[in-house]
Amino acid sequence: QMQLVESGGGLVQPGESLTLSCAASKMIFSIFTMNWYRQAPGTRRELVATITRGATTNYADSVKDRFTISRDNTKKTVYLQMNSLKPEDTAVYYCNAVLFATGSNYWGQGTQVTVSS
Repeated sequence: QMQLVESGGGLVQPGESLTLSCAASKMIFSIFTMNWYRQAPGTRRELVATITRGATTNYADSVKDRFTISRDNTKKTVYLQMNSLKPEDTAVYYCNAVLFATGSNYWGQGTQVTVSS
């Protein structure tokens, strides 16, 4: 059973930066598509960023040009660099791993990001 553990969340002021990490275990990390989702109170979970096994990336329009997703297959870790943070970025951020060939789908426990002055 794969495990995903997020870290790096916290409280920051608007305009500041934060980097989230998601460490995977018990999996062949490199073959998975990795996603970051977020969910604010009272809203649906939304896809923020994706990085494929081939390192192709995709972003939600709301974070494009501010967030960067990356992966280090040797460390089995995916990152989300978040710059120019806004109060509307406040949410619980979740790491997700998907292997489309088998339908495998794993989630981390989430890490809180709060952007407030």
